[in-house]
Amino acid sequence: MDTIALIAPPWPLFNRPSIQLAALKASLRQQEPEIKVHSLHPYLQLAADLGLECYHEISQSSWMAESIGAGILFPELKGRCDRLFSRIIKKRASHRGSGKSISPRPVREVMAKTIDAFVGHYDWRGCRLIGITVCLNQLCASLLIAKKIKDLAPSVPIVIGGASCAGQLGPSLLEAFPQIDYTINGEGERPLLGLLHYIQGKRDALPRAVSGRVEKTGPHPDDMGKDQVPDLDSLPIPNFDDYFRQLGQILGERRFSPVLPIEFSRGCWWRRCNFCNLNLQWSGYRAKSLKRMVSEIDYLSRHYGVLDFAFMDNVLPRRYAARLFRLLADHDRDYCIFAELRAVHSRDELATMARGGLKDIQVGIESLSTSLLRRINKGVRAIDNIAIMRHAEEVGLSLEGNLIIHFPGSTEEEVQQTIEALDFVWPFRPLNTVSFWLGLGSPVEQRPSDFGVSGIRPHSFFASLFPEEIYSRLSSLILSYRGDRELQYRRWRRVEKKVREWHLLRKKMGIDTRLLTYRDGGDYLIITQRLPEGKVLSHRLRGLSRRLYLYCITPRTLASVYDQATGQTHEQVRDFIRGLVDKRLVFQEGDRIISLAIHVGKSIRP
Repeated sequence: MDTIALIAPPWPLFNRPSIQLAALKASLRQQEPEIKVHSLHPYLQLAADLGLECYHEISQSSWMAESIGAGILFPELKGRCDRLFSRIIKKRASHRGSGKSISPRPVREVMAKTIDAFVGHYDWRGCRLIGITVCLNQLCASLLIAKKIKDLAPSVPIVIGGASCAGQLGPSLLEAFPQIDYTINGEGERPLLGLLHYIQGKRDALPRAVSGRVEKTGPHPDDMGKDQVPDLDSLPIPNFDDYFRQLGQILGERRFSPVLPIEFSRGCWWRRCNFCNLNLQWSGYRAKSLKRMVSEIDYLSRHYGVLDFAFMDNVLPRRYAARLFRLLADHDRDYCIFAELRAVHSRDELATMARGGLKDIQVGIESLSTSLLRRINKGVRAIDNIAIMRHAEEVGLSLEGNLIIHFPGSTEEEVQQTIEALDFVWPFRPLNTVSFWLGLGSPVEQRPSDFGVSGIRPHSFFASLFPEEIYSRLSSLILSYRGDRELQYRRWRRVEKKVREWHLLRKKMGIDTRLLTYRDGGDYLIITQRLPEGKVLSHRLRGLSRRLYLYCITPRTLASVYDQATGQTHEQVRDFIRGLVDKRLVFQEGDRIISLAIHVGKSIRP
């Protein structure tokens, strides 16, 4: 019986098993039941050895995580790696106003011992194939583990795959690091089994999605395609058994409630954002059926005794999202689910999702300037982003979102539009500022002249992680470039300052404190407004004013508001709306309007 070892290196979130390993194990066992598959999660032991809090802090930054592994892999670069680590953690602490100080040297020493113990414990020579997943934060750790395994079992082939191996990335790693024998481009279910069959002598050539170090029968990297499962419903339910067993062995009484990663879809149904390179590993867009997704969550919850789930989708399928949670509500379980959404869902849809167990959402806000949203091709307007922030607050969803700053070509007018919009959204959960970074394969990287970008090269931080002879040959997901960067840094300082103040104010007042609310009295509304300086205002709307305010809870056009205001002139309606805008009770963009106060009376029902 052949044995395959699958490894998820540090630094994923420790409270989540690897969905990559779970999916591959289930798929291999479905297709070849006689294969013995071991899924190994050494990041669990590292989290236990470092302490969960320290591990979590480092896992939040790719550069911090990679610098620790690089300092072990290349001891001569320890000084450069430590300086990069310290630079990033100081920047993070400054951005948040506080933060735990962590020294890279003891972390590196603990990681080196943990990896040595992990590699020394397992019989690698008994494996027919070893697979290592290389996704966010895992590159240097995967290379380190592969090197140490190769020293012990030089004849056992090692294959790497994952988002950090997509396209030209994998072949460049294959060329630079002799401990790697094969790389997989894209998803691994079909290519991994095909590679095993090749190693077993059951096929004459490498699968199309696999590149090999020695074999000449494999495809040239430029021609390397993907081999995808056309129907996601045909895949078995991911197998997380090994993670739960290792979790019990390693943490014992310190066990926590894991969050199970799940996937409804692969790819992105929008896939037009100019900054995005999250779909290098996928071709097109595929989604499971609604029936399959509901049954999968039900099975996983029953089998593993978990209620916490996180969708790994780039974005939930638009047509199925609300229907999924409506069906999950029938399970009568206290689910707590995370998902990423676009700002296209209505108040009623979000209320339905919340009742079905959705608790935390990441929304691709990106900007509060419609002009900049067009520049990045987000497909929504500022008022759409503000609407979903409002609705999420009202139905009890915890929303996280980012404002992309420093995007090439951003104008002073777009910065000013952002500043003005921030005054309207401050009662809601704060957004985070994220400096634009150039991603390999993104539209900006593919069409640099359209965005005033030139001189594209691997990100300068990679020079701290790898020796020059390797750095100069590596392809990287994150790139440096020339353009108007210095201008953009100066231009966006006001936004960064205002967002920092927003976070500090909300922290002081309580992040869950509701700052702009209304109560409905039937023929009147009472709106309570807490201002940033602490003053509390009360506004009362009666009759038609009440009806118009409630009508605009969903974004409306001026023309439709006029139709609702029987007996009032257009000028009277405009004056009424202008007064509410001046008080920051309503946001207006062109001819569209949305009321901002959230209901604190009866629960929201669609």
